[in-house]
Amino acid sequence: MSNVYILTLSCPDRPGIVHAVSGFLFERGGNIEDAAQYNDRATDLFFMRVQFSSDREAAALREELRGFAEPLQMQWGLHPQSEPMTTVLMVSREGHCLNDLLFRWKTGLLALDIRAIISNHRDFYQLAASYNVPFHHIPVSAATKPQAEARQYEIIQAEGAELVVLARYMQVLSDDLCRKLEGRAINIHHSFLPSFKGAKPYYQAHDRGVKLIGATAHYVTAALDEGPIIEQDVARVDHSKTVEDLAAIGRDTESQVLARAVKWHSEHRVLLDGHKTVIFK
Repeated sequence: MSNVYILTLSCPDRPGIVHAVSGFLFERGGNIEDAAQYNDRATDLFFMRVQFSSDREAAALREELRGFAEPLQMQWGLHPQSEPMTTVLMVSREGHCLNDLLFRWKTGLLALDIRAIISNHRDFYQLAASYNVPFHHIPVSAATKPQAEARQYEIIQAEGAELVVLARYMQVLSDDLCRKLEGRAINIHHSFLPSFKGAKPYYQAHDRGVKLIGATAHYVTAALDEGPIIEQDVARVDHSKTVEDLAAIGRDTESQVLARAVKWHSEHRVLLDGHKTVIFK
């Protein structure tokens, strides 16, 4: 019975990479079902995502890929398509993104295995229970933040989380935790930044008469809200919209943008290109 795998890779560009990859898979009985590639001329890097079927086991393929990739200076990952991505969600007191992700996951729209929900408030313990997901309440204050983050990371590691989603988690992560989660944590925020920072951004936006509001999903880095962008979207508004209207439109946009970013990441469609991303949709 064939297994279906997803191979992702990046390396310095050179002639013959596609031929080498397809040849490597052919020699091991691999049948390519889907392939996408991109050459970033600014960095002279080559990116590729290949979905293929093979009778070979993942461990054997990974061992042979190591030898194949080394002379090409290739960074790569091999992922069985049938394995959902183990995930931990983090949330504070705005639950629209959390609720949306849980529903999409439960209805089979996201290839996730949600292992736990972490929150600095108790607001959504019943929502977590309704989806049979363990809920961890970890209060955070300035005095207890190091201990709280240590406990959060302990849960993330214990659950074997490949992905951590900050689904409107409103605490700023320390540089240390950001480094530990590099490349596997996704955050969502409204796209008013940097125009309307701080409290009540929708009030500030309403006062200024904005015509566009939106959301940005990005990888978490130590530089606050400046990680590589995965997805963005906007919605048009006008003078007739109240603050409450803006907030409602913003919540819907945030939920959709975060869901798309999580879906692409969980399907191994996002590759890091320095401070940017390459996304094979």
